[in-house]
Amino acid sequence: MRQDPEPPPPGGVLWTISGDIRQLLMLPPAFTMQVAHPAIGAGVDQYSVFRTDPWGRGERSIRSVQLWVYGGEAAVEEGRRVRRLHKDIQGTDTRGRRYHSLDPACYSWVHATGFPVYRHAARYLYRRFTPEQERQLYREWLQVGRILGLHDRDMPQTIEEFWPYYRRMLAEEIELTPVARELLATDLPLPRPEGGPLPLRVLTRLAWPLLRSLFLRFRAFATVGYMPPDARAALGLEWTPAQERRLRRFSAVVRNLVPLLPERWRYLPVAREARARWRAATGRERTAQ
Repeated sequence: MRQDPEPPPPGGVLWTISGDIRQLLMLPPAFTMQVAHPAIGAGVDQYSVFRTDPWGRGERSIRSVQLWVYGGEAAVEEGRRVRRLHKDIQGTDTRGRRYHSLDPACYSWVHATGFPVYRHAARYLYRRFTPEQERQLYREWLQVGRILGLHDRDMPQTIEEFWPYYRRMLAEEIELTPVARELLATDLPLPRPEGGPLPLRVLTRLAWPLLRSLFLRFRAFATVGYMPPDARAALGLEWTPAQERRLRRFSAVVRNLVPLLPERWRYLPVAREARARWRAATGRERTAQ
């Protein structure tokens, strides 16, 4: 009888960083790198609600990522749900090739983007990983891949094998697809978020033209800035020394401020609840990470 895959362990690298609110700054570059693959970009273009319901889609994606790491038994079911969601997504990509979203060549790239983004963005938002932490992060990311239904043959099994695969994808597959351009645009329509308490909804409605412009500009800035430089170069995205200085200043504020926040503000809900259950089960005290 085949055993279900295990999610990453409590106390590991992913357990520490993937539920932290700084994760929200890492998702846009990873998603943009994913849709820069012609097949994935075509699938998102045709099937996704990212244009009509960007806030709902973002919330669902964040919750799904949290469950992969913190969900325990629910992690495996979430992985199955993700595969069911993608089983009928197929068509023709931007190069005229037939694709299916669960083809390992596509599906593994979606997962693979997380590792280089975590590795690069952590240098700004946390601290540079040690070589052993990088290896642990990659081992844990492979565990998440198994949760999502990837076989070991679908992903490089060591960091040494990962980097040639990654460089080949950047050189041969990745391009600035229409969807990738949209995610970097600062002048496109963006639906107003509808949730939250009444005073916030009223304020958002009144100030939305300004808030939309500020949000789109910040999203583009963070997406390009926290994207690994080699991926940025493969997409032909400009990044100036002045932008790099602004990113470093912003990141220093975030890196020093977030650890001072109470846990209920620092961690996203699924992660916060899982961490509380783990402490209760093990008798561990809350510690700052």
